[in-house]
Amino acid sequence: MPVPRKHIALFIYGLAGSGAQWRMVNLARAFAERDCQVDLVVVRASGPLIQEMSPDVRLVALGPWWERLPALRNTQGRWWLTGLFGLIRYLRREQPEVLLSTSYFSNVVALWARVLARVQTRVVVRVSNHLSHSLTHTASPSRRFQLWSARLFYPWADAVIAVSKGVAEDVAQMTSVAPERIAAIDNPVITGAQSDKMCATLDHPWFAPGSPPVLLSVGRLARQKDFPTLLKAFARVRSTVPVRLLILGEGRQRATLEALAQSLGIADDVAFPGFTVNPFPYMTRAAAFVLSSAWEGAPGALIEAMACGCPVVSTDCPSGPAEILADGQYGPLVPVGDDRALATAIATVLENRPDPERLRARASMFSVERVADRYLDVMLKR
Repeated sequence: MPVPRKHIALFIYGLAGSGAQWRMVNLARAFAERDCQVDLVVVRASGPLIQEMSPDVRLVALGPWWERLPALRNTQGRWWLTGLFGLIRYLRREQPEVLLSTSYFSNVVALWARVLARVQTRVVVRVSNHLSHSLTHTASPSRRFQLWSARLFYPWADAVIAVSKGVAEDVAQMTSVAPERIAAIDNPVITGAQSDKMCATLDHPWFAPGSPPVLLSVGRLARQKDFPTLLKAFARVRSTVPVRLLILGEGRQRATLEALAQSLGIADDVAFPGFTVNPFPYMTRAAAFVLSSAWEGAPGALIEAMACGCPVVSTDCPSGPAEILADGQYGPLVPVGDDRALATAIATVLENRPDPERLRARASMFSVERVADRYLDVMLKR
């Protein structure tokens, strides 16, 4: 008699293209390739990542008609209500063997849904950011509530997967989850499909032959990424050498950052092209990638840049960069918020480019293929 396939569900809010959503889409594909029955359960089934899904993964959308009511549109309440009640129905109907979720919202909803659905499904939550620093640096009441909820309800999980050792230690300190139930597994960032994406054409005048070198950063235009420090550091570098800066991403701080670039006198050499689903052609052509974050978990963009052979500079923020760069062996680490130190590190990398093959080899340690089985071991308690 054939052994029945393991039924695995992954739960995320949507497919807009955040780092956590990318990782879950990649993991879903890897699990399906390992002969698992895989459902990707989402509150909103829209966004550019739909095109990245494997045909072997079933997409399950939870959003009902009342989600579109004006009173609930674009509200935190809609997220919670749609996700919670929809996931309860899904769990009762499908009863997968295990449910993997990621992000504060999804994790807390998954834990409550399992309780209210009264099913035996194992719930494993994936933590991709520092709880303590997120709590310290947020002013939003709703965000604080979500973080408080994570601290209170994460102990309900059957297991916790942290994307770095630093995040694992932080979860243990911030919650009452027993350390033996927390597994630190490298962030599943690199896939085989990315080599083709690196070769995609890029129609941007700044990369024309003979143009000044371009610095690159990728991320939401949000406080966590600390792009003001990057702009100040760039202004210092630009005062001594011709260089340009591209920041790929979108967010609420766009107007503030554009105003800062104007006040620093660098606006003509700074561009904010917005979000792109494929940053790899930029990474393969950039002179250096710069991560200026105040806090992280295990920044995927830093790993992706290294996979492209792009030199990298990063803040030594908690946590992830120091682990990824092996305490500075693969790229300089500078204090958070220190634009002078960041400028010095950028100038050093521009003058002395590291071996790209060495960077690619390091990035390969964060491949989906390398870590997918470790995820399954934790999720299925093998």
